[in-house]
Amino acid sequence: MKLLDLLDDGIEAIDLAQPLETGMPVSPTHPGFQFALRQRHGDVERPDGMTGSHEMLVLGGHVGTHMDALCHVAVDGRLHGGVAVADALDDGRYRSHGIDQVPPLVRRGVLVDVPAVRGLDRLPPGEPVSVEDLRAAGVVPKRGDVVLVRTGWAQLWDDPPAYLGDERGVPGLDAGAAAWLADQGVAAVGADTIALEHIPPGGGLARLPVHRLLLAEHGINLIEVMALEAIAARGVREFLFVGAPLNVRGATGAPIRPLALVGS
Repeated sequence: MKLLDLLDDGIEAIDLAQPLETGMPVSPTHPGFQFALRQRHGDVERPDGMTGSHEMLVLGGHVGTHMDALCHVAVDGRLHGGVAVADALDDGRYRSHGIDQVPPLVRRGVLVDVPAVRGLDRLPPGEPVSVEDLRAAGVVPKRGDVVLVRTGWAQLWDDPPAYLGDERGVPGLDAGAAAWLADQGVAAVGADTIALEHIPPGGGLARLPVHRLLLAEHGINLIEVMALEAIAARGVREFLFVGAPLNVRGATGAPIRPLALVGS
């Protein structure tokens, strides 16, 4: 009853996911998103006049707002905890470290609004987010938190080439900041960019030290391509985070629709 009482008092859910739509920004290393109506109203009509319509979706597991499973990254043939990739695979799926093994997250959420700390609308292309940036935000992560890092990059969502960074790079966590978050014992780290971590000018996705550190070394899931403008505009820095990736057995990642629950 206590939870119902809280809902009666007014709890607002802020959507932290980008919409899935044809033509949206997609990492060049992953298949894109396709949508097509498979049946339209009128294609088949029932005797009582009622019709139905449905669609077909095609997308990769790392498209749109999604979570990376621990099996997404291996180092020298081994996943987090030293599990050999060959031992984790079973009939083309991962029987360990897959996205289906990530439990639903109901945790304290923390927003680190880096542009606000720096007095900017959004970070410049290719700008690293450091430990100093995280500390300057004034909210210290606790063990088990979900930490979301805003760069302001979601403002470029409707301009895919700019969002992907071209040769100018994309702002994001540097390895030192990721290591600091891991030391705090956080449960997951999210951001509003295509890869979460710092992509330097001209660097592309050739090196992903933050993925290696968080996923492979510390077993911390990543949430990428988040929509963080609305919650930042509200000035919310702490909230109840609720989210669960699609339960795709053996997948390296899957879409997630995370929510921030805040008092209205």
